[in-house]
Amino acid sequence: SSDLWSSRRARQQQQHVNYMNHQLLFSMKVEPTIFYHRPTVLYTLFQYLPCCPVLLILLPPSLQLFSIIPRHFLPSIKSPCWYEELSGELSMDPYRKNLFTLRSKSFKTLRLRCLPYFYIIGQPKCGTTDLFHRLLLHPEVKFNTMKEPHWWTRKRFGYIRFKDGFQESFPVEDYLDLFDLAAHNIQAGISGNSSGGRSTVNVLTGEASASTMWDNQAWSYVHADREDTEPPFLAQDFIPHGPLCFTLFPGFILDYLYFKMANKSAEDFHLKVIESVQLFKSCLSERSLRSCVYNTSLSNTMPVRLNLGMYIVFLLDWLTVFHREQILVLRLEDYAASLKVTIKKVFDFLSVGPLSKQAEAALTKRPMSNTRRAADRNLGPMLPATRDLLREFHQPFNHKLASVLDNKAFLWTHT
Repeated sequence: SSDLWSSRRARQQQQHVNYMNHQLLFSMKVEPTIFYHRPTVLYTLFQYLPCCPVLLILLPPSLQLFSIIPRHFLPSIKSPCWYEELSGELSMDPYRKNLFTLRSKSFKTLRLRCLPYFYIIGQPKCGTTDLFHRLLLHPEVKFNTMKEPHWWTRKRFGYIRFKDGFQESFPVEDYLDLFDLAAHNIQAGISGNSSGGRSTVNVLTGEASASTMWDNQAWSYVHADREDTEPPFLAQDFIPHGPLCFTLFPGFILDYLYFKMANKSAEDFHLKVIESVQLFKSCLSERSLRSCVYNTSLSNTMPVRLNLGMYIVFLLDWLTVFHREQILVLRLEDYAASLKVTIKKVFDFLSVGPLSKQAEAALTKRPMSNTRRAADRNLGPMLPATRDLLREFHQPFNHKLASVLDNKAFLWTHT
């Protein structure tokens, strides 16, 4: 909308104050005033500028997204789309030899560009891949050409895998190209309405990079010379739209499912958990909780990535930018146990129409995607002592999560 950025600035400032004043009673003696530190000074200094101040201050010119992405999107289209004038390489312009084009200064060649309307985000092994494939069966939903481009968190900074070091920055234009097929469908809808109707084009663009929820390691590489112990910017500071669909699974089980050490066993995993808990508590003795959760060195050192199960830290950071109504949080257990009910909840959240009986049957009968490998299933259950240790570690975070979501199911007391 036309007031997107001004309303976002006001919301960020107010929610920052709310969270700073909110009392978080974690058993690990975390200071709440440190937990939600965000660069609000920037919002105050630049409150009259037309776009996100974090963008202007912290990113190099080549990554200033909103020199490409406009402040206003086309009306009567649910997805955030706009027309871009073709320029640069003539080979991209189908009208490059058109004499009207060559002899007229007012002739412009336009291309429809779109960003995602919604994002499916979550933790590893929490069902984002399966939800992605099922939503593909809805005629109003059009995803990009790959499930996880990881552009917002990695590739725009030049990293494909952080362990491989800097490769090359993927420009925003390349990211937008991934939605060309969706834009083509939207353009067809616009053309269909050109006979005089003003009905909304209901084709929704979507993106499903699960890491967008939690992966903010780039700041430690881009600003390696800074002394900040907390990230000065997060991926969500730059995403100009919503809504968001989170998929979550109990953190203490997630650790076990995602444990990929060679020659692993339940006993080996138990030792790795003990080591990881000690490392994380050691970090907390010197830094804030938020600093430890986003600490790249710590994450790379811990043999078990405990921080990925601290959902409340990530969720509250998202809530400093997005309204609560823009976020749908799903539990994987509910998704697996009541697929039709959960999918309907997602459809209602996205405001898309119901499926035909044939499409609904295909959606519900589709096999689950990205399930555990046979070798992982052969590992067997985790040790009871490990489960107790992880449950105790994650308990304060789950209590806060259940409180924020006003849903005791996120306590996972019976899991």
